[in-house]
Amino acid sequence: MSTLNTQQADPNSLLPRKYQEEVFVRAQKGNIIAALNTGSGKTLISLLLIKWIMAQESSAGKVVIFLVPKVTLVEQQATFIAQNTPLRVIKLHGALEVDLSDRTGWKRRFENHDVFVMTAQMLLNTLTHSLWSMDRVSLMVFDECHHARKNHPYNGILREYFHLNPPSRRPKIFGMTASPIWNPKDALGSLATLEANMDSKVIGVREHVDELTKHSPKPIEIIQEYPFPPEEYDYPSPTILQCLSVFDRATWDDFDIPWYNIEMRYFATLSNLGPYCASLFLYTEMQHHVSRLVQEQKRTLCHNSHDVEDGMIIDGSSSPKTKELSPDLFAIEEVLMGYESFFPSASFDMTLPVPLEWCTPKLRILTETLFAYKSSNFQAIIFVEQRQFAACLANVLPRIPVLKDIVRCAHLVGQGVNSEGVSNSIGTFHRDAVKLFKEGTINVLIATSVAEEGLDFPACDLVVRFDPLQHMVGYVQSRGRARNKASTFVIMIQKDDVAQLARYKALQEGEPEVNKAYQTRQHDAESMDVDEEDTHPADLQERERYVVPSTGAVLTYDNSINLLNYLCALIPRDDFTPIPMPRYTGDFQATLQLPRGLPLLQQHLKYTGPMRRSKKEAKRAVAYQAVKRLRELDVFDEYLLPAVSTKGKHTEDAEGKSIASAQGIPHIMTVSVRDPWAIGPVLWIHSVFIDNRRVAGLVTGTSLPPSEVIFQRSEVRIEAGERLYFDEDDEYEERSIMQQYTKLGIWYRNTASPLTSQLSLYLVPIFNDNRPDFDMMRSFLAEPYGSRDWSSIGEGDCGRLLIMNDNEFGRVRLLQRIRQDLSPASAPPSGSAGEGFSTYYEYFVHKWTRKRWVARVPQDGPLLESAILTRSDSGTYPLNAKEKPTRKNTAPALKHSIVPQGTCRWIDFPRYLYQAFEALPALCHRITDVYRIQHAKIALGLPPIPLNLLIEALTLPCANAKYSNQRMETLGDAVLQLCTTVHLMNKYPNRHEGQLSILRSQSVSNKYLLSRAKDVDLEQYLNSETQSVYKWRYVLPDGPSDELQGVRLVTREFPRRSLQDCMEAVLGASFITGGIEMSLQTGTALGLSFGGPHPWPLRYPKPLQASLVSSLFANLQDNLGYTFHENRLLLEAITHPSFACDINGPSYQRLEFLGDALLDLVVIKYLYNKFPYATSHELAWPRTRAICAPALACLAVKKLGLHKIMLVNSAELSDAISRYAPLLEVASGEEIVKRGWRYDPPKAISDIFESIMGAVLVDSGYNYEVAAAVVEFVMEDVLAVLSPSLAKDPVSELMEWTAGAGCRNVSFKKMQKLSGKVARDGIALLVHGIVVVGPLVSMSLTVAKFAAADRALSILQDASSQRSLAQLCNCKTITTDVVPLVSSLVLEEAPVEEFPSDNNIDIEEMEEVDMLLTAGSYGLAHSVQVMTDHDSLMC
Repeated sequence: MSTLNTQQADPNSLLPRKYQEEVFVRAQKGNIIAALNTGSGKTLISLLLIKWIMAQESSAGKVVIFLVPKVTLVEQQATFIAQNTPLRVIKLHGALEVDLSDRTGWKRRFENHDVFVMTAQMLLNTLTHSLWSMDRVSLMVFDECHHARKNHPYNGILREYFHLNPPSRRPKIFGMTASPIWNPKDALGSLATLEANMDSKVIGVREHVDELTKHSPKPIEIIQEYPFPPEEYDYPSPTILQCLSVFDRATWDDFDIPWYNIEMRYFATLSNLGPYCASLFLYTEMQHHVSRLVQEQKRTLCHNSHDVEDGMIIDGSSSPKTKELSPDLFAIEEVLMGYESFFPSASFDMTLPVPLEWCTPKLRILTETLFAYKSSNFQAIIFVEQRQFAACLANVLPRIPVLKDIVRCAHLVGQGVNSEGVSNSIGTFHRDAVKLFKEGTINVLIATSVAEEGLDFPACDLVVRFDPLQHMVGYVQSRGRARNKASTFVIMIQKDDVAQLARYKALQEGEPEVNKAYQTRQHDAESMDVDEEDTHPADLQERERYVVPSTGAVLTYDNSINLLNYLCALIPRDDFTPIPMPRYTGDFQATLQLPRGLPLLQQHLKYTGPMRRSKKEAKRAVAYQAVKRLRELDVFDEYLLPAVSTKGKHTEDAEGKSIASAQGIPHIMTVSVRDPWAIGPVLWIHSVFIDNRRVAGLVTGTSLPPSEVIFQRSEVRIEAGERLYFDEDDEYEERSIMQQYTKLGIWYRNTASPLTSQLSLYLVPIFNDNRPDFDMMRSFLAEPYGSRDWSSIGEGDCGRLLIMNDNEFGRVRLLQRIRQDLSPASAPPSGSAGEGFSTYYEYFVHKWTRKRWVARVPQDGPLLESAILTRSDSGTYPLNAKEKPTRKNTAPALKHSIVPQGTCRWIDFPRYLYQAFEALPALCHRITDVYRIQHAKIALGLPPIPLNLLIEALTLPCANAKYSNQRMETLGDAVLQLCTTVHLMNKYPNRHEGQLSILRSQSVSNKYLLSRAKDVDLEQYLNSETQSVYKWRYVLPDGPSDELQGVRLVTREFPRRSLQDCMEAVLGASFITGGIEMSLQTGTALGLSFGGPHPWPLRYPKPLQASLVSSLFANLQDNLGYTFHENRLLLEAITHPSFACDINGPSYQRLEFLGDALLDLVVIKYLYNKFPYATSHELAWPRTRAICAPALACLAVKKLGLHKIMLVNSAELSDAISRYAPLLEVASGEEIVKRGWRYDPPKAISDIFESIMGAVLVDSGYNYEVAAAVVEFVMEDVLAVLSPSLAKDPVSELMEWTAGAGCRNVSFKKMQKLSGKVARDGIALLVHGIVVVGPLVSMSLTVAKFAAADRALSILQDASSQRSLAQLCNCKTITTDVVPLVSSLVLEEAPVEEFPSDNNIDIEEMEEVDMLLTAGSYGLAHSVQVMTDHDSLMC
């Protein structure tokens, strides 16, 4: 899809001719079909009509649809319209893979464009799924509209959407064609059918015929006869066909090569072009198939060589095992190699001359014709029937000696897949043939019918109809390419072929009569009834049509089969399961069987349709019946799309609630957050207690909740507030006193500089009755910076007074002792800080003199022994009262020193008060947290989750508190996954795993969580403030004082991702408190898709009576420690999709989907409890190791023996499981967790383990505790090994080590080594382009990658190695915190090449990896898939 809106040409330069204006005027008056010859300018008429209709007031809010029958025409017509109008043009066709479920995207397309140039099927899809409606189209242009018949999508659009609309709501129709009559024998009938289908009149030019003839002349038509091809040719023997014919039919069938069809095309080419072209086709076709087989079998060949050379009998591959290559394949390859010089294969870049003796007489006549018409600017088109004819002619004609340097050829064929199984390789031209032809780079174009209609070619001097004409359309349109005045149209007919000659004559003579049929009719002529050639009229009368009431989506007989095919194509499957497709049986009454991959009851999978008069109509009828029923079952949604079929931009969750777009939300949000700190007309005072002693009053404009906090081992708390009353005359002064007093107290004990902003709280001394002690505050403020009068200060004041030194701005000391025995003139004793100075005076001057400050030190007077009081500059506090105190919440040790009394001021600030100020940051932080959480619990309707858990859940990492939401977010993510999964499983019983997975991803996505968080205003309750008080945060915002009264919100900034994390963290907090039951209540309160707050056992109770469980499952139940109530659940849990295809029961896929979520939560909860101080990252890594495929597969085999009872109908999968099971049976839990990267068992084994665990949860009536206990019991060997300190895999270790060393140029490359005739994939590790290890070749590229990393790490770390990192890396020294993860996380591909042998590296490369992994210290097996991202590598 692309948009065109750049006008590249002046529209006024396209001046219409009179005959075009004539047609345009008639098009304005009604719906018409312009029947004009090719090249007469029909597209320009459509352009005039588009501009005219878009200028009409009635077109407001509507679009123009320009329909074309082929993808190649979309580009051409869209470019023409965009270049010649200012309209916004968009191109749409199926190859662009436009998501039909992205309704927001479609709405945007229709709003932002005026003209839609598209294929008919694309429009049909948009109408079927109610993406647009016919009444919002102002004009529909049908290019090559003669296709509007039978069951072409043109006719489907008209029949099912256009005609069913009232005439007043239909768009205008304009059709264009050079051949409106398909059947010359019934010209009027053909016209009537086309006109009725399109609700239009076919018209020709009536008034300006001479001008039309002048500008659209007819060419000279010549019949060129050619002799019958000879029986034998003078051609080298044996031919390639003779050599390949020695292989019997069974050989070709074994290789899946459609030899019969290839042979038939060979003989057709031989008859038409001669032995060389036929052999060229056969050689190219067989090269394609041999190359395909070699690529498919490459891994099998590698495995076979390992078995032979290593003596191995165990194949650990988990991919389907393909057929062994027969020696016949190499014999076929030998045959082809013998003809390499005769048929060069490099894009047919052939230089070998082709003698005319190797060509048919027909090709010789064509050669003579081309030679006869040669000129300097000569251009010709040759029409052929089959694509191999076009490709062979394009490659052979330039090499015929007589045409050398005369013709420059290319071929143009359709892009469809050959229904006979014959490849398109012979018909592939890798450049734009149309463009090259228009530019003159080539002068002869050989084309199939794709070039007959629509494409804009220059007028040609010569057009050759090389193969027979079949119908009037082909005749008229191919001839229309020869529209120069002197052009020639050559029809090649075999000599004595009376039938073909008669057909041509009939077409030639019948054309004037055909044209006359519509050119001479009166405008008011009545239309004839439609003669639907494909469908019986009675069947048409019996057709039904269903319109979804809520959306207008339309189900018809024409689209029902495609809808079913699309539904089945989305069913999840693995490599061992056949592609699920609907199966139709019966003739005139069809029966439809849908695949078992759809989780439906048997009665909803099989349908029998009504009797019809044709097999095709019977098939359509039963498909229609099935789709309609599936819509009732919600398998198709209200737009007739498979319910939640794609991961497009969905705007609703599983409950139908809208999901707001995140586009308008910046990544860094500026939000208003609840905050209690404000100063308003009414003030509240709260008593502050330290260890139960009332020490101060906390004053603010909010009645604060009672709160307590542990600070420096003491309990600090506030009581409920009381309103503070003032005398009206004293209020202003008293408020000012509290303000100034608090500022000084904060400066002395918290901040490093005085405060200038207005405070939002006051901390003041109080009486026992909770009244502020204003006298004490006035006394303090009388000398706010202390007194220099030391006359009244004695030893009794030591340990009580604070002092400040003039030379140490802002530093506060506690007076300990007055040293009358020392003065500045005294000598510092040995071992003191002043040691080395002759006097304290010199020491003080040296210590305190700075650039802009000369120390002020008296010569006499006593010295003061004091202790420096460390400021309380952090608001952090422990959430858990039993938590071990840390440096920040433990009273710091006092540091004693000597200062001169003459530079100091003393401050009478009682100890209990300065202790209150020291505790103030932590107390305010705690009060803020409690205030927000209490409001959040009320506003959000949360259940009784403990206060501290909610505080942790809503605290962001940027707050730098001692806790954050990260651990709970990790746990809550798993809770979210499981709760959503259980709800979706039960709400949508008829949706398969793929649909459920998409639904779940939408309901747990960041976009969804962000939307729901915004819905409940969660951002108002988040704690993001940093706990440092370097900048005191409890101040009023700037602004006029009258705007500050009663403010309860403050502005904060934090990433929008924080909202998503907090949503999950709150779920985690609820799960810790009350398990799944409380999580359901919390999720419902937050608007999540949990299905309501009611417990699962009440919603989904287990059956009252248990069913008899098969003895097949006796050992399994013993191993689980759980007895099942329903046998069907166990049967479903062990059934692989390959087996489900053949029985009337579902496969394990839905239960696996549930079990995956269950395991995730059980494991992360286990780790959360076991490692209470582990970070979220430290929890995630061991969790990944526990639930990765190798670990689960090991448990499935070793602990439960599931491989012995699982139901599989795939020989390849059964073989892979039987090969891998012995490896897993001997693996220990420690081995599988720590070295799981060495294993890659078939995924089905781990899937069935998950499905069994899901079955336990369902069977228990969704009792999570029971299911979790079973999971922990079964996984105990694996869980016991888990630790946050688990070693990384070799790739991760290599990444981190090289990044830390500063190297930025480390990469893995997938390389190939040629081993005999087979190129084998391997992995090499490169540093700065130099191969350090590899390429290592293994059955598994993943194993090869890990092995390469493991070996490379030891080589790179070895300083004595020539390939050490120090020797290879030339990166400049960089710090590790700016080193990105190296590029090795992406595998780059290298071409096949022979790598030189290196005795130090490659001597063991080819087979040693698999040996190491199956014997010796490495232990076991290997994996298969190439992982290209870090997360995949971790699992």
